[in-house]
Amino acid sequence: MRCPRGGVAALVAVIAALTTSSPRPSANETTAAELAQALQHRYDSIKDFSADFIHQYQGGVLRKAIAERGHVLIKKPGKMRWEYTTPEKKLFVSDGVRIYSYIPQDKQVIVSPQPREGEASAPALFLAGKGNLTRDFTPSFIANPKGTPLAARSLKLIPKTPQPDYEWLVFTVDPATLAIEGLLTKDAQGGESTFIFTNLKENTGLADKEFAFSIPRGVDVVTDSSR
Repeated sequence: MRCPRGGVAALVAVIAALTTSSPRPSANETTAAELAQALQHRYDSIKDFSADFIHQYQGGVLRKAIAERGHVLIKKPGKMRWEYTTPEKKLFVSDGVRIYSYIPQDKQVIVSPQPREGEASAPALFLAGKGNLTRDFTPSFIANPKGTPLAARSLKLIPKTPQPDYEWLVFTVDPATLAIEGLLTKDAQGGESTFIFTNLKENTGLADKEFAFSIPRGVDVVTDSSR
């Protein structure tokens, strides 16, 4: 899989602002472990959502900066649809069992299995009901990444089991509401990915057909069984 351009690795830096109406303590009054537990709780309250996104990637092997835009659909358990629209069209779909990575320009589809239950899932898959922040990661507080709100609180999460796609994550949250305002991920090549979400709509009852993928005619199909 290539990073930052395509494949599942391009998704390994993903989270959205999750909301819930139930009360919870301020992020300024909690320990890192308590904040991780609160984030998991509010994440659990979301069954499906859609949003527009901006994906920014910089550094890594290519030593270049890239900014892309698109639309995402998520439905638990395990279903995702990431459709990049600019500057290059790309599509990443998970039907709950397999992940399909398709870049029309390459005329190739990469098919890979989702992480097995109990594995520290890629950050994108947390949105789709895979993995657990408190079970799979060791949390600690960290200074807010560049570009995030000064009043926010940031939580660094290091996977308890080393992962091939990323080294650590940083969640940035609103300390009053625990709304997640950003996520930063560092990969093994030194690259950093950030996703910013807008027009978020939650629990709208997305249909399963939105997550079905049909192999286009005339493309090569590559099966990735490395997971």
